[in-house]
Amino acid sequence: MKKTLTYLMISCALIVVCMSACTKSQNNSLASFQPEIANVADNFQLQATNVTQVTTTIDYDWSNSGTMATIDKSGVLTAGTAKISLLDKNGTTVATSDLKVTGNETSSAGVSGIWKIRLELSQFNGTLNFRGQKK
Repeated sequence: MKKTLTYLMISCALIVVCMSACTKSQNNSLASFQPEIANVADNFQLQATNVTQVTTTIDYDWSNSGTMATIDKSGVLTAGTAKISLLDKNGTTVATSDLKVTGNETSSAGVSGIWKIRLELSQFNGTLNFRGQKK
């Protein structure tokens, strides 16, 4: 009985160590890349350079007094995927855009107020640079 309990405790400890190692090997934050974020009413901008191997989803609250917005994208994606979505005050998705493609896009109409800018990265490598503005 003691032997079985000892093996069980060792097995549990090994599982915890393995799970910790797996979590540490994947960077789930932009913080270590010191992103520059400007978030003021009707204008949001984010830039982060030399980002490597980031998988994360981050929501930013943004005040948009309009019912539409434009997304200006000028980053460089060298590996992985990156997507930005705009959700209006009611949580309705009014725009979704692949950050691999640069340029300007316009959202569909939504409800003014506090919007969410959702950034979704998967094994992302590159430079993030985008802006959301009231239209």
